Amino acid sequence: MSLSPTDKLPNGEDKSHTVEEHQLHNNESHDIEIGSARSGVLNVFVSGLALFSDGYNAQIIGYMEPFLSVLYKNGLSSTMKTRLSNSYLIGEIFGMLFFGILVDRLGRKTGIVSATFFLVLGIILATASHGTSELGLFWMMVVARGVAGFGAGGEYPVCATNATEAADETASLRKKRGFLVAVTTDFAVDLGFVAAGIVALIVMACFHQEVKDGVWRVCFILGIVLPVTIFFFRIRMANSTQYRKHAIRSQYPYWLTLKRYWKPMLGTSLAWFCYDFVTYPFGLFSSTIMSQLNPNDTNVQSIGYGTVINCFYLPGCLLGGLLMDRIGRKQTMTLGFFLWAIWGFILGGALRPIQTVVPLFVIMYGIFNALGEMGPGVATFLCAAESFPTPLRGHYLGFAAAVGKAGAAIGTEVFTPIQNSFASTEAGQQGVFLIGSAFCVVGGLVSWFLIPDRSRDLEDEDSRFKAYLEENGYDVSNYGMEVVAVKRPSTNTP
Repeated sequence: MSLSPTDKLPNGEDKSHTVEEHQLHNNESHDIEIGSARSGVLNVFVSGLALFSDGYNAQIIGYMEPFLSVLYKNGLSSTMKTRLSNSYLIGEIFGMLFFGILVDRLGRKTGIVSATFFLVLGIILATASHGTSELGLFWMMVVARGVAGFGAGGEYPVCATNATEAADETASLRKKRGFLVAVTTDFAVDLGFVAAGIVALIVMACFHQEVKDGVWRVCFILGIVLPVTIFFFRIRMANSTQYRKHAIRSQYPYWLTLKRYWKPMLGTSLAWFCYDFVTYPFGLFSSTIMSQLNPNDTNVQSIGYGTVINCFYLPGCLLGGLLMDRIGRKQTMTLGFFLWAIWGFILGGALRPIQTVVPLFVIMYGIFNALGEMGPGVATFLCAAESFPTPLRGHYLGFAAAVGKAGAAIGTEVFTPIQNSFASTEAGQQGVFLIGSAFCVVGGLVSWFLIPDRSRDLEDEDSRFKAYLEENGYDVSNYGMEVVAVKRPSTNTP
């Protein structure tokens, strides 16, 4: 038996009605339970922090390429460099699509365990790359990074769905869901970017700036530290209340859901594409831009400048998380896109005088990156999670993330050709800023007109979706698991 979704708490907060959950299996009796605000915060952080590895592993290859070029002159051609970068991105795209379906069909916990396995396996194989020739070594590295990318890509739907649902367990958590999800998704990815630079500099110092095989191997293997560290906690987590109540056991109504959710699917996917198309090239090539600005800088100096610039991502994420809880998700995304565009047009238009003062350029370039994270960087995850019902949240979020990563791959691929098509390096950099800013304008329009402004209570859309299925003749006996009545804890729980 369950109470009406409209029942209120004694203090007037959102619903605190009893909800239906399926009976947990006996082997789940020691899982970390979800319910109190304290355990909910823990579950949100444990759910999301493995995305740190995505940022770290995506960034570290860029820092290691100069070493690989010196160590293996005959094997690392420009074509192989592209393969090394793209194998990880392509693996991520397949991982996002595959695990997006897996977490809806088999559960959030199954997705967490599986994605972590592939991520760790890929990193270990990449670290151990060998071959009878230099070309063979790089082909093993390409395949291994593809496996790691598959696991890292799986972390997107796994982390975002689980973190969003874990932050829905109490009304107090729900009010802070924007900030909590921002910290454990986009902030974690960006922290990985920053950590990659710091780790590269430390490892290089340990090897006394000598170009040795051990530099890149140590940098690669350190990418598994956080996923392995938190794996013990993740494997003990229970599936969220919303998933246990609303999971579809079989016969997914894909056509019905497509008719109902095509617009937010289009909006979240295109917004994510525009964001990744701009942010990934500028993030990955920040050290390249700095080396072009100061061609006499050493590799250490270029990595250092790039890492400083990447640090600006972090306050942008925190500010965006706060704004999402204050003004709304799509509002934050739209505001961020347009501010990002305006700042990019300023940089592009006045780039030459700005670059004459290097500290000024570093600060303005850093603010450019921060504005992207403040808006679409944090909001893409939550908009894609909240725009769809629980039974298909992983499907749609994984698809949107995959489209975004395709934008990252395309943006990374065209960045250098766009620069080289201009008569000078300065003109090429100007062109990149202006073109990227134009995409930001498109992203702002997409987010405002195509992304819905949903209720922050996930149960509201889940209830409407179930009613919609019944109205259209879907057999709702496939909807939900075996249930027992379980009461949500009071929102006054510490």
